[in-house]
Amino acid sequence: MANAPHPGEVLREEFIIPIKLSITELAKVLCVSRKNLSEIVNEKTGISAEMAIRLSKAFGTSPQVWIGMQKDYELSKAMKRESEIRVKRLKEIGY
Repeated sequence: MANAPHPGEVLREEFIIPIKLSITELAKVLCVSRKNLSEIVNEKTGISAEMAIRLSKAFGTSPQVWIGMQKDYELSKAMKRESEIRVKRLKEIGY
């Protein structure tokens, strides 16, 4: 999980490219805007719960797979900044 891929990368590399599907075609199948899908595929935005359901229906996967990828990606990014995240331990302040 140290370098978890963005779900858009997985969508592009494992699903869209192998079957030679265009963003426009897939957007129509998913009933979403081309812009919305393009932002996911180009890793500018993440996968929402609704998009996870749409992708699972289109590709025969589970929504949990897509949400799990999104969660892993976000945690991977946050862990890279872990040393910058300052928090006091409750024990240190009397709890």
